[in-house]
Amino acid sequence: MILKMGKVEKKSEHPFAVITGASQGLGKAFARTLASQGVNLVLVSLPWQNVEGLANSLHKAYGVQTQCYETDFKADENIERLCNWLNTNFSIFVLINNAGIGGTRRFGEVPSSYIDTIIQVNVKATSLLTHRLLPNLKEQKRAYILNVSSIAAFSPVGYKTVYPASKSFVHSFSLGLSEELKESNISVSVINPGAMKTNAEITSRIEKQGLIGKLTLLDPNKVARYSLAKMFEGKRVIMLNPLSWFISVVLPTRIKVPMMTKIIKRELTVG
Repeated sequence: MILKMGKVEKKSEHPFAVITGASQGLGKAFARTLASQGVNLVLVSLPWQNVEGLANSLHKAYGVQTQCYETDFKADENIERLCNWLNTNFSIFVLINNAGIGGTRRFGEVPSSYIDTIIQVNVKATSLLTHRLLPNLKEQKRAYILNVSSIAAFSPVGYKTVYPASKSFVHSFSLGLSEELKESNISVSVINPGAMKTNAEITSRIEKQGLIGKLTLLDPNKVARYSLAKMFEGKRVIMLNPLSWFISVVLPTRIKVPMMTKIIKRELTVG
């Protein structure tokens, strides 16, 4: 584990938002949006993704307090160390569980580590972080949890297999927790975005899917702004793209699973 952080002399008096997977894509967009709103941030990412540079730039641009922490959620002990550090040093009023991992592979050809990693990062890390930070969130006047699921949560699809199943867990977990905490100070929301223009490689891969891929590709900055606004309003389920929603939710399973599998299979040809 590699840790980078500014000096923390005592527990913060002002509340912070914690964002996992904060160094790029949607996580970075969340960070910029919240910083522009004057929210103090703890940015969590994998090592070597220059999250420290992002934290410094947001501090300079918006004058908010920023801290960062680099670690890998593949190990439970890393999650535990992060939570201990957060609970010791910060009052947390927003938790955004954005870190996640997927991929497009033939299931029979993947190593077991591929399966383990998706379940560990998407399912277990989300659950453990929420569980360990819940007492901190309960101490605040008002607090918010935003979990990043996926439109894939509503539709099984070949060549992704484990990923949609893991995001179905995130969606179900979020709704159950929201109901459990509805009389508390904590609001729980879940967003179900489709593919996003996070970098050139991903954009190219999604566009390889054809017309539907291009039509459902989202801008992470717009997703972040819309999702955060709805989160602060207390909305439980946040849907983002009408076409993706129609394909994944409205179409019968016998139609959407073969159709989406055929589309996703095109990604296998991307080098």
